[in-house]
Amino acid sequence: MELNMSFSNDMDDEYEKLFRRLNPPRVVIDNESCKNATVIRVDSANKHGILLDVVQILTDLDLIITKAYISSDGGWFMDVFNVTDQDGNKITDEPILDYIQKSLGPESCFTSSMGSVGFKPSVDHTVIELTGSDRPGLLSEVCAVLTHLKCNVVSAEVWTHNTRAAAVMQVTEEETGSAISDPERLAGIKELLRNVLSGSNRSRGANTVVSHEAIHTDRRLHQMMFAARDYERSGGDSVDGCLGEKQRPDVSVVNWYDKDYSVVTIRSKDRPKLLFDTVCTLTDMEYVVFHANIDAEGPEAYQEYYIRHCLEAAIERRVSEGLKLELCTTDRVGLLSDVTRIFRENSLTVTRAEVTTRGGKALNTFYVREASGCPVDAKTIDAIRQVIGQTILKVKGRPDDSKQASQESPTRFLFGGLFKSRSFVNFGLVRSYS
Repeated sequence: MELNMSFSNDMDDEYEKLFRRLNPPRVVIDNESCKNATVIRVDSANKHGILLDVVQILTDLDLIITKAYISSDGGWFMDVFNVTDQDGNKITDEPILDYIQKSLGPESCFTSSMGSVGFKPSVDHTVIELTGSDRPGLLSEVCAVLTHLKCNVVSAEVWTHNTRAAAVMQVTEEETGSAISDPERLAGIKELLRNVLSGSNRSRGANTVVSHEAIHTDRRLHQMMFAARDYERSGGDSVDGCLGEKQRPDVSVVNWYDKDYSVVTIRSKDRPKLLFDTVCTLTDMEYVVFHANIDAEGPEAYQEYYIRHCLEAAIERRVSEGLKLELCTTDRVGLLSDVTRIFRENSLTVTRAEVTTRGGKALNTFYVREASGCPVDAKTIDAIRQVIGQTILKVKGRPDDSKQASQESPTRFLFGGLFKSRSFVNFGLVRSYS
């Protein structure tokens, strides 16, 4: 039986390769037909995950998708994307246009969306993936442990959502600046970090993964959050503390039983990478988008798909709630541990963090709020800046506006009362993930 299944899978792979050779992808980039955007048309043999592959490539280039028309009903994938750069201009940079052609055209291989196009395993750093229950000071504790273990954090991306936390960190040996290769040392790091993540709450599992594989960080964070079931709300739908009730996107779901479609319509405040985030979740759940219509030319985004489940969590995860702080200084071992410790000592919790090092400089962005959930007090920020350095740590926006910012942020535009009284499985075409 196993031999027959293996033979069948091999035949399917060979058929897919043959079909692709006979029907290579075709990409047309048009800067003439649309006044305000560059039009990219992609025709290709259809396969699961291809939509995410295309959206991921465009998103990684920091392009803004203002409109999209998607059709993959049957064995063929035909999509049209209207894109601009971050300033709203057409794409005229030849290296970018050439990269799009090579990444999406006949020369491409449309790698599985589990990874990332063009990424190779790294020998320069070790990747640490962390998932667990969120709590005030968690990032500070993790960084303190890594510093104690003489690990230097080169870069990190941290997401918190719905009492869950996920992080992807790239670390090196403090002494050599290279990847950590000793199996016993890696096992010790995993164990200590797992203990930190677990804390006193053993009800929800903590997980630590160490590898040297190159990954697409945003893509991986979505998978980690989905595996941690962050779409399940804890303690009701309201927000504790002083931030008030969440406003959610307007979402409607209609089942077309005669066509086996569930039509999902989403209207929400637009934000960067919203399309990528939504498509990530649909792909993780192994749903196929037969058709879609995307319009994000104004401040509100309109997305129409077929099938929906956990899209609420996809929209929330990346959204940055709280006060934005930017730190720029000379990098050193233990810097991240020191900074997050100062935040913790001043009763601030980090809701999201982006950590990078470039040319010996640490370029870090933190979104913080009071551990109680209240807006950050201006006196607290002033005290922290005096300790860290006024020129090193800068505030984006005023602390007094943090309450308003959090209420008006895209996180507040989440799914309405639709989910309070209905189960996902009640829509008929959505499978249960319990």
